Amino acid sequence: MGQKKHHSQSGTEEKPGFDTAAIHTGLEYRDETGSVIPPVYMTSTFAYGNPGGFDYTRSGNPNFRNLQSTMAALENARFATVFASGVSAITAVVSTLSSGDVVIAEENIYGCTFRLFDRVFAKFGVRIEYFDFSNGETWDRLKGREAALFWIESPTNPNLKVIDIHRVASLAHDCGAPLLVDNTFASSFLQKPLDLGADLSLLSTTKYTNGHSDALGGVVCSNDESWQEKMIFAQKALGLQPSPMDCWLISRGARTEAIRMERHCANALQLAGYLESEIGLPSVRYPFLPSHPQHEIAVRQMKGGSGIVTVDFGMDAEETRKRLMDLQYFTLAESLGGIESLVCHPATMTHASIPRDRRLAVGITDSLVRFSVGIECIGDLKNDICRAFGFRS
Repeated sequence: MGQKKHHSQSGTEEKPGFDTAAIHTGLEYRDETGSVIPPVYMTSTFAYGNPGGFDYTRSGNPNFRNLQSTMAALENARFATVFASGVSAITAVVSTLSSGDVVIAEENIYGCTFRLFDRVFAKFGVRIEYFDFSNGETWDRLKGREAALFWIESPTNPNLKVIDIHRVASLAHDCGAPLLVDNTFASSFLQKPLDLGADLSLLSTTKYTNGHSDALGGVVCSNDESWQEKMIFAQKALGLQPSPMDCWLISRGARTEAIRMERHCANALQLAGYLESEIGLPSVRYPFLPSHPQHEIAVRQMKGGSGIVTVDFGMDAEETRKRLMDLQYFTLAESLGGIESLVCHPATMTHASIPRDRRLAVGITDSLVRFSVGIECIGDLKNDICRAFGFRS
C-alpha cells in the first residue's frame, strides 16, 4: 500500500515528493474506463471471484484501498487502515489491549480519547495513567515502567503542547511498549511520526487530510505487518469501516493537502504574532512562535506550525462564549482543519467530558479559545477577532 518508487538517472530508487504522491497514489480500479479519478464504489457486496478479491464492503472496498495507499504514502508508512472516524481509529487500537494492560498517556489528551478510556475501556480492565511529557521529572518516573502502550498527541489538543516524539519513542521501547502518536493537529504534511520512531501514527482524516468539513474518517498507519493485521481485523470485526463516499471525498481532499497546509500555517503564524505582539495578549500559544515553550522541538520535528492558535482571553466562560458568538468568519463549531475558519471553546465543547478540576490542572480554563485558522484573507480574520473582542485593529 506504499507509494510507488521511481528510478533516477543513477539507477537508485526515489520516492515522489508529498505533493506528487498525494496526486498520483490511490488511483486503482479505473483501467476499464480510462477515468482520471476513480469512481465511488457505492455497493454493499461484490460478486464472488472478482479480480480484486472483494466480498462485502465491511471487509473492504476499492475506495478504502485507494485511500489507504495514499495515506501510507503521505505518512511514509508501509501500511494504512482507514476507519469511519478518528474515534473509530482510536477504538481499533485500544481494542487490541487486554484486561490489566496499562496505557501511559500525555495528560493533555483529546476529550473523546479520555472519555473512551474512562467510560468504556475501563470497564474491561484497561487502565490509563497520565503524565506531563513536557516535565523533565516524568522521564525519570517512567524509566523501566511496564506498559502495554504509550499514547501521545503532538501538538496536543487544545494546549498545543509539543512533545519530543523521538525521545518518547525511545522511552516507550525501553519499557517494552509501542508508541502511538495522534498526528491530527500536525497533519501528514508537517510531521511524520513513524520517521521519528513512533510505531503507530493515527489521524482523524476528517480534519486536515480532507480539509473541507464534508466527510468523517480516521486512519492508523504503521510499518509493522502484525499491527496492520490487527487493524484490518478491527475494521471488519468491530464494524469500524468508513463509507465509500467518505473515502472518495477524503482522497480528493488529500490531493490538495500540501498547498492548503502551507496557507493554514502562514495565516496562523501571522494571526498568532499579531495577537501576541500588536494586540498584546499575554497568553497566545502557537508552536512556531518563539515564545512557545517547546518552540525548539516544534521547529525540529515539524515543517510548519499548523493551523491552530490557542488563546486564553482571561474572561469568564459566559463572556468568552458571548464574544465567540459575535465572530463573523470564525464559526463557533466542533472540529478543525477545514478551509473555513472555526473557533472552539474547549471547556464546554471538545473537552467538556473531562472533569473540570482535571481540565484546569492541564490548563484548559473557562477562557481558553481554540482558533482553527482557515485559508481566508488574513486581514479579514484579524479584523473579525478585533471587532468581536473590542480590540483596536
